[in-house]
Amino acid sequence: DEFYADLSGMDKFFGSYKYASELRSKIIKETGLPISFGLSSNKIVSKVATGEAKPNNQLRVDYGFEKSFMAPLSIKKIPSVGDKTYQILRNLGIDKISVVQQMPVEMMSSVLGVNGITIWKRANGLDNPPLIPFHERKSISMERTYEKDTIDTVKLRTTIFAMAENLAYQLRRGQKLAACISVKIRYSDFNTYSKQVNIPYTSADHLIIPRVLELFDSLYQRRLLIRLVGVKISNLVSGNYQINLFDDTEEMLSLYNALDTIRNRYGDLSVQKAASIGAKSIGGSHNPFNGEPPIVLAHRKQ
Repeated sequence: DEFYADLSGMDKFFGSYKYASELRSKIIKETGLPISFGLSSNKIVSKVATGEAKPNNQLRVDYGFEKSFMAPLSIKKIPSVGDKTYQILRNLGIDKISVVQQMPVEMMSSVLGVNGITIWKRANGLDNPPLIPFHERKSISMERTYEKDTIDTVKLRTTIFAMAENLAYQLRRGQKLAACISVKIRYSDFNTYSKQVNIPYTSADHLIIPRVLELFDSLYQRRLLIRLVGVKISNLVSGNYQINLFDDTEEMLSLYNALDTIRNRYGDLSVQKAASIGAKSIGGSHNPFNGEPPIVLAHRKQ
Protein backbone atom coordinates (compact mmCIF):
# COMPACT_ATOMS: atom_id res chain seq x y z
CA ASP A 1 0.00 0.00 0.00
CA GLU A 2 1.10 3.56 -0.69
CA PHE A 3 0.24 6.96 0.79
CA TYR A 4 1.24 10.58 0.39
CA ALA A 5 2.46 12.92 3.13
CA ASP A 6 2.72 16.69 2.68
CA LEU A 7 5.89 17.80 4.47
CA SER A 8 5.72 21.43 3.32
CA GLY A 9 7.39 23.70 5.86
CA MET A 10 9.36 20.95 7.58
CA ASP A 11 12.66 22.32 6.23
CA LYS A 12 12.30 25.33 8.53
CA PHE A 13 12.35 23.13 11.63
CA PHE A 14 13.73 19.67 10.99
CA GLY A 15 14.27 18.95 7.30
CA SER A 16 11.85 17.02 5.11
CA TYR A 17 14.37 14.43 3.93
CA LYS A 18 15.79 13.90 7.41
CA TYR A 19 12.31 13.50 8.88
CA ALA A 20 11.25 11.02 6.16
CA SER A 21 14.49 9.05 6.57
CA GLU A 22 14.10 8.75 10.33
CA LEU A 23 10.44 7.80 9.96
CA ARG A 24 11.41 5.03 7.54
CA SER A 25 14.15 3.79 9.88
CA LYS A 26 11.69 3.70 12.79
CA ILE A 27 9.16 1.69 10.80
CA ILE A 28 11.80 -0.82 9.74
CA LYS A 29 13.11 -1.11 13.31
CA GLU A 30 9.70 -1.59 14.92
CA THR A 31 8.04 -3.80 12.30
CA GLY A 32 10.84 -5.42 10.34
CA LEU A 33 8.94 -4.62 7.14
CA PRO A 34 10.67 -3.20 4.06
CA ILE A 35 9.52 0.31 3.16
CA SER A 36 10.51 2.78 0.47
CA PHE A 37 9.82 6.44 -0.12
CA GLY A 38 10.38 9.07 -2.77
CA LEU A 39 10.64 12.75 -1.86
CA SER A 40 10.11 15.57 -4.35
CA SER A 41 8.18 18.79 -4.93
CA ASN A 42 4.99 17.07 -6.14
CA LYS A 43 2.96 13.87 -5.91
CA ILE A 44 3.64 12.41 -9.38
CA VAL A 45 7.44 12.64 -9.19
CA SER A 46 7.35 11.34 -5.60
CA LYS A 47 5.28 8.34 -6.71
CA VAL A 48 7.68 7.53 -9.56
CA ALA A 49 10.66 8.02 -7.25
CA THR A 50 9.14 5.61 -4.74
CA GLY A 51 8.82 3.02 -7.49
CA GLU A 52 12.47 3.48 -8.39
CA ALA A 53 13.48 3.16 -4.73
CA LYS A 54 11.66 -0.14 -4.20
CA PRO A 55 11.87 -2.72 -2.78
CA ASN A 56 13.57 -1.18 0.26
CA ASN A 57 15.28 2.16 -0.27
CA GLN A 58 14.73 5.91 -0.47
CA LEU A 59 15.19 8.52 -3.16
CA ARG A 60 15.14 12.32 -3.17
CA VAL A 61 14.55 14.42 -6.29
CA ASP A 62 15.50 18.02 -5.58
CA TYR A 63 13.40 20.93 -6.82
CA GLY A 64 14.30 21.80 -10.41
CA PHE A 65 15.55 18.31 -11.23
CA GLU A 66 12.15 16.68 -11.75
CA LYS A 67 12.36 16.70 -15.56
CA SER A 68 15.90 15.31 -15.72
CA PHE A 69 14.97 12.58 -13.22
CA MET A 70 12.01 11.47 -15.33
CA ALA A 71 13.79 11.68 -18.72
CA PRO A 72 15.66 8.32 -18.86
CA LEU A 73 12.76 6.24 -17.53
CA SER A 74 10.38 4.09 -19.56
CA ILE A 75 7.06 5.70 -20.50
CA LYS A 76 5.38 2.87 -18.60
CA LYS A 77 6.64 4.48 -15.39
CA ILE A 78 4.27 7.42 -15.91
CA PRO A 79 1.16 6.99 -13.71
CA SER A 80 -1.96 6.52 -15.89
CA VAL A 81 -0.01 4.86 -18.73
CA GLY A 82 -1.58 1.42 -18.85
CA ASP A 83 -1.03 -1.41 -21.31
CA LYS A 84 -3.26 0.06 -24.01
CA THR A 85 -1.76 3.57 -23.84
CA TYR A 86 1.73 2.08 -23.67
CA GLN A 87 1.13 0.14 -26.86
CA ILE A 88 -0.16 3.25 -28.65
CA LEU A 89 2.95 5.20 -27.65
CA ARG A 90 5.28 2.33 -28.60
CA ASN A 91 3.63 2.16 -32.04
CA LEU A 92 4.63 5.81 -32.42
CA GLY A 93 8.21 4.92 -31.61
CA ILE A 94 8.09 6.37 -28.10
CA ASP A 95 9.86 4.31 -25.47
CA LYS A 96 11.45 6.79 -23.06
CA ILE A 97 9.94 9.70 -21.17
CA SER A 98 12.58 11.98 -22.69
CA VAL A 99 10.91 11.53 -26.09
CA VAL A 100 7.57 12.72 -24.68
CA GLN A 101 9.33 15.70 -23.11
CA GLN A 102 10.59 16.76 -26.53
CA MET A 103 7.17 16.48 -28.18
CA PRO A 104 4.73 19.41 -28.42
CA VAL A 105 1.82 19.01 -26.06
CA GLU A 106 -0.53 19.47 -29.03
CA MET A 107 0.82 16.28 -30.61
CA MET A 108 0.12 14.25 -27.45
CA SER A 109 -3.35 15.77 -27.30
CA SER A 110 -4.12 14.84 -30.93
CA VAL A 111 -3.15 11.21 -30.25
CA LEU A 112 -4.59 10.62 -26.77
CA GLY A 113 -6.94 13.54 -26.17
CA VAL A 114 -7.14 14.96 -22.65
CA ASN A 115 -5.18 12.01 -21.30
CA GLY A 116 -2.34 12.94 -23.67
CA ILE A 117 -2.06 16.37 -22.04
CA THR A 118 -1.99 14.77 -18.60
CA ILE A 119 0.73 12.33 -19.66
CA TRP A 120 2.80 15.17 -21.21
CA LYS A 121 2.62 17.19 -17.98
CA ARG A 122 3.58 14.20 -15.86
CA ALA A 123 6.46 13.35 -18.20
CA ASN A 124 7.78 16.86 -17.62
CA GLY A 125 7.43 16.53 -13.85
CA LEU A 126 4.53 18.97 -13.67
CA ASP A 127 1.87 18.20 -11.07
CA ASN A 128 0.15 20.94 -9.08
CA PRO A 129 -3.03 19.48 -7.46
CA PRO A 130 -2.89 19.79 -3.65
CA LEU A 131 -2.82 16.80 -1.36
CA ILE A 132 -6.38 16.24 -0.14
CA PRO A 133 -6.35 14.48 3.25
CA PHE A 134 -9.91 13.14 3.08
CA HIS A 135 -12.64 12.61 0.54
CA GLU A 136 -16.02 10.96 0.64
CA ARG A 137 -15.78 7.33 -0.42
CA LYS A 138 -17.51 6.46 -3.67
CA SER A 139 -17.09 2.69 -3.31
CA ILE A 140 -16.09 -0.12 -0.97
CA SER A 141 -14.63 -3.44 -2.04
CA MET A 142 -13.03 -6.71 -0.98
CA GLU A 143 -10.62 -9.00 -2.78
CA ARG A 144 -9.04 -12.31 -1.90
CA THR A 145 -6.04 -13.98 -3.53
CA TYR A 146 -6.01 -17.70 -2.88
CA GLU A 147 -2.78 -19.26 -1.69
CA LYS A 148 -3.50 -22.06 -4.16
CA ASP A 149 -5.41 -21.43 -7.37
CA THR A 150 -8.75 -23.22 -7.16
CA ILE A 151 -11.65 -24.47 -9.24
CA ASP A 152 -13.73 -25.39 -6.17
CA THR A 153 -16.99 -23.57 -6.91
CA VAL A 154 -18.27 -24.15 -3.36
CA LYS A 155 -15.21 -22.40 -1.95
CA LEU A 156 -15.45 -19.60 -4.51
CA ARG A 157 -19.15 -18.98 -3.91
CA THR A 158 -18.61 -19.08 -0.13
CA THR A 159 -15.97 -16.36 -0.44
CA ILE A 160 -18.14 -14.25 -2.75
CA PHE A 161 -21.17 -14.69 -0.45
CA ALA A 162 -19.18 -13.68 2.63
CA MET A 163 -17.78 -10.61 0.87
CA ALA A 164 -21.24 -9.48 -0.19
CA GLU A 165 -22.65 -10.05 3.29
CA ASN A 166 -19.85 -8.09 4.94
CA LEU A 167 -20.00 -5.20 2.46
CA ALA A 168 -23.76 -4.90 2.95
CA TYR A 169 -23.16 -4.68 6.70
CA GLN A 170 -20.50 -2.01 6.17
CA LEU A 171 -23.04 0.01 4.19
CA ARG A 172 -25.57 -0.16 7.01
CA ARG A 173 -22.94 0.65 9.64
CA GLY A 174 -21.85 3.71 7.64
CA GLN A 175 -25.46 4.70 6.90
CA LYS A 176 -24.84 4.38 3.16
CA LEU A 177 -26.77 3.01 0.20
CA ALA A 178 -25.28 1.61 -3.02
CA ALA A 179 -26.60 1.46 -6.58
CA CYS A 180 -23.94 -0.56 -8.40
CA ILE A 181 -22.43 -4.00 -7.79
CA SER A 182 -19.44 -5.49 -9.60
CA VAL A 183 -17.64 -8.83 -9.35
CA LYS A 184 -14.09 -9.53 -10.48
CA ILE A 185 -12.24 -12.78 -11.06
CA ARG A 186 -8.63 -13.43 -12.05
CA TYR A 187 -7.70 -16.75 -13.59
CA SER A 188 -4.45 -18.62 -13.02
CA ASP A 189 -3.14 -17.19 -16.33
CA PHE A 190 -3.65 -13.69 -14.81
CA ASN A 191 -6.41 -12.75 -17.25
CA THR A 192 -8.87 -10.65 -15.27
CA TYR A 193 -12.58 -10.17 -15.98
CA SER A 194 -15.32 -8.20 -14.27
CA LYS A 195 -19.03 -7.55 -14.61
CA GLN A 196 -21.27 -4.99 -12.98
CA VAL A 197 -24.97 -4.27 -12.66
CA ASN A 198 -26.95 -1.26 -11.50
CA ILE A 199 -29.53 -1.82 -8.79
CA PRO A 200 -31.99 0.37 -6.86
CA TYR A 201 -30.27 2.05 -3.90
CA THR A 202 -30.02 -0.46 -1.07
CA SER A 203 -27.95 -1.83 1.81
CA ALA A 204 -29.92 -5.04 2.33
CA ASP A 205 -28.32 -8.49 2.27
CA HIS A 206 -31.30 -10.10 0.58
CA LEU A 207 -30.99 -7.71 -2.37
CA ILE A 208 -27.20 -7.47 -2.70
CA ILE A 209 -26.08 -11.07 -2.15
CA PRO A 210 -28.25 -12.72 -4.86
CA ARG A 211 -27.11 -10.17 -7.46
CA VAL A 212 -23.46 -10.75 -6.54
CA LEU A 213 -23.86 -14.52 -6.94
CA GLU A 214 -25.65 -14.04 -10.28
CA LEU A 215 -22.77 -11.89 -11.54
CA PHE A 216 -20.23 -14.49 -10.43
CA ASP A 217 -22.12 -17.33 -12.13
CA SER A 218 -22.37 -15.39 -15.40
CA LEU A 219 -18.70 -14.36 -15.19
CA TYR A 220 -17.12 -17.71 -14.38
CA GLN A 221 -17.37 -19.43 -17.74
CA ARG A 222 -13.87 -20.67 -18.59
CA ARG A 223 -13.67 -23.41 -15.95
CA LEU A 224 -10.03 -22.60 -15.34
CA LEU A 225 -8.30 -22.33 -11.98
CA ILE A 226 -9.09 -19.03 -10.27
CA ARG A 227 -6.44 -17.01 -8.47
CA LEU A 228 -8.47 -14.05 -7.17
CA VAL A 229 -12.08 -13.03 -6.59
CA GLY A 230 -13.42 -9.63 -5.61
CA VAL A 231 -16.65 -7.75 -4.96
CA LYS A 232 -17.11 -4.00 -5.26
CA ILE A 233 -20.10 -1.88 -4.27
CA SER A 234 -20.19 1.65 -5.67
CA ASN A 235 -22.34 4.71 -6.42
CA LEU A 236 -22.65 5.33 -2.70
CA VAL A 237 -24.92 7.91 -1.13
CA SER A 238 -25.82 8.69 2.45
CA GLY A 239 -29.08 7.18 3.65
CA ASN A 240 -30.79 4.23 5.26
CA TYR A 241 -32.58 1.28 3.70
CA GLN A 242 -36.08 2.09 2.50
CA ILE A 243 -38.70 -0.54 3.30
CA ASN A 244 -40.30 -2.34 0.38
CA LEU A 245 -43.97 -2.55 1.31
CA PHE A 246 -44.56 -5.63 -0.87
CA ASP A 247 -41.48 -7.77 -0.16
CA ASP A 248 -40.13 -6.76 3.26
CA THR A 249 -41.49 -7.86 6.63
CA GLU A 250 -41.14 -6.36 10.07
CA GLU A 251 -39.51 -9.59 11.27
CA MET A 252 -36.79 -9.42 8.60
CA LEU A 253 -35.93 -5.78 9.38
CA SER A 254 -35.83 -6.54 13.09
CA LEU A 255 -33.47 -9.43 12.35
CA TYR A 256 -31.12 -7.07 10.43
CA ASN A 257 -31.06 -4.67 13.38
CA ALA A 258 -30.37 -7.49 15.85
CA LEU A 259 -27.54 -8.97 13.77
CA ASP A 260 -25.93 -5.56 13.19
CA THR A 261 -26.12 -4.76 16.90
CA ILE A 262 -24.21 -7.97 17.68
CA ARG A 263 -21.61 -7.21 14.99
CA ASN A 264 -21.13 -3.65 16.23
CA ARG A 265 -20.42 -4.94 19.70
CA TYR A 266 -18.47 -8.14 19.07
CA GLY A 267 -17.01 -7.73 15.59
CA ASP A 268 -17.92 -8.49 11.98
CA LEU A 269 -17.44 -12.25 12.31
CA SER A 270 -19.38 -12.66 15.54
CA VAL A 271 -22.48 -13.66 13.59
CA GLN A 272 -22.66 -14.89 9.98
CA LYS A 273 -25.04 -16.61 7.64
CA ALA A 274 -24.34 -20.32 7.30
CA ALA A 275 -23.30 -19.87 3.65
CA SER A 276 -20.47 -17.53 4.79
CA ILE A 277 -18.86 -19.91 7.24
CA GLY A 278 -15.58 -21.14 5.86
CA ALA A 279 -14.45 -17.83 4.37
CA LYS A 280 -12.30 -17.17 7.42
CA SER A 281 -10.34 -14.22 6.06
CA ILE A 282 -13.43 -12.15 5.29
CA GLY A 283 -14.28 -9.19 7.48
CA GLY A 284 -12.57 -7.31 10.27
CA SER A 285 -13.04 -4.42 12.63
CA HIS A 286 -12.23 -1.67 10.11
CA ASN A 287 -14.97 0.84 9.33
CA PRO A 288 -14.39 2.09 5.75
CA PHE A 289 -16.36 5.29 6.42
CA ASN A 290 -14.63 6.65 9.53
CA GLY A 291 -11.80 8.33 7.60
CA GLU A 292 -9.09 6.11 9.11
CA PRO A 293 -6.70 3.96 7.04
CA PRO A 294 -7.44 0.22 6.91
CA ILE A 295 -5.52 -2.23 9.05
CA VAL A 296 -2.79 -3.88 6.97
CA LEU A 297 -2.79 -7.60 7.62
CA ALA A 298 0.51 -9.46 7.65
CA HIS A 299 -1.05 -12.36 5.77
CA ARG A 300 -4.02 -11.62 3.49
CA LYS A 301 -4.22 -14.88 1.57
CA GLN A 302 -6.95 -17.39 2.21
